[in-house]
Amino acid sequence: MNQLEAVREKLRIIRMLRVLKKTYTYEELSEITGLPVTVLNRYVKGKVLPSVERARELFERLSPYLNLEEEVKKRLKFDSHGFFDSMSVLSDTNLLALISEDVALKYMKLGVEKILTAATDGIPLAVQIANELGVDVVYAKKKKEVGVEKFYEINYIPSASGSITTLYLPVWALKKGERVLIVDDVVRSGETQRALVELCKQAGAIPVGMFFLISVGDIVEKLKEEYNIPVEALVNL
Repeated sequence: MNQLEAVREKLRIIRMLRVLKKTYTYEELSEITGLPVTVLNRYVKGKVLPSVERARELFERLSPYLNLEEEVKKRLKFDSHGFFDSMSVLSDTNLLALISEDVALKYMKLGVEKILTAATDGIPLAVQIANELGVDVVYAKKKKEVGVEKFYEINYIPSASGSITTLYLPVWALKKGERVLIVDDVVRSGETQRALVELCKQAGAIPVGMFFLISVGDIVEKLKEEYNIPVEALVNL
C-alpha cells in the first residue's frame, strides 16, 4: 500500500464518523467502536488521523451502522404532492464522498476518462465521483456562456414542463473517442440523460455508463436496455 492509499483509508473513517455523528451521539459511537469519546472527537474534528490498522478495524465496526442507501432515503423531504427535496444529501460533502468511493470502485473497470452531467444539481455528485476516479468533470448548461466560441447543443422536451429545453456543451469539453460516465442527482423520465448521450455522440465520445443518486420509477431499466451500458441508481423510488 502506498502513502496515498493509506491516507484514503484513514479519511474514509473520518467521513464515516462525521456522517454517523448526525445520527449517533459520541457516547453511542464509543460503545460501537470501543474508543473513548475524546479520541472519537479528535477524529471527527480532523485533529488526528487513525493509523491504518485502526482505520481498518473501525471500518469493520462502523460499516453495519452506515447504509448509504438508507442514509439518503431518510434525508429526503417529501411535500404533500410527493415531490422531494434532496438538498440535505447534496450539501453533505462527507456523505457524497462515501457514495462516490463506492461508485468509483464499480465503474473504474470501464476506463472512464470524463464525467458528464447537466447543471446544476448534478454537479456536487459529479465532482466527487470525478475526484475519486481521477478524471475531469464537464457539464452541459442551459445557457451559452460568454467566452466560449463553439458549442455542441441539443434540444429536448422535458415531460414535466412541456416546453423545449436546450443544453449547451463547449466543444473542448469532450474529445473524440473519450469514454464518458454520465452522472446526475435524479433521473425521472430520462429526457435529460438522453440529451447528454446525444451530446456525447455529437462530440464522438463514448458513453460507457450512467449513475444516478436517485431514480423514480423504472427508468433505470429502460435506459439500460436502450443503451446497453451499465446504468445504476443508489436509491430507487
